[in-house]
Amino acid sequence: MQTKSDDSSFDPICGKRVDPAGSQAVEYKKRKYFFCSDRCKERFERQAERHRVQDLARMGALFANQKVRWGVA
Repeated sequence: MQTKSDDSSFDPICGKRVDPAGSQAVEYKKRKYFFCSDRCKERFERQAERHRVQDLARMGALFANQKVRWGVA
């Protein structure tokens, strides 16, 4: 997951800050993800769609005009 403020990224699995130049990367649905280790990369590859949907849900919650309620109604 790329950040806008500097040249670092965050591992979508563990949340660690990683340097895109020296880390492993996977491109999934026109977006590049960077990883701190092989283990995180393999875990993402097994569950890529799940992580992508969670990212999209977070973005939708940030840009929604109304308060978002999480969970089952």
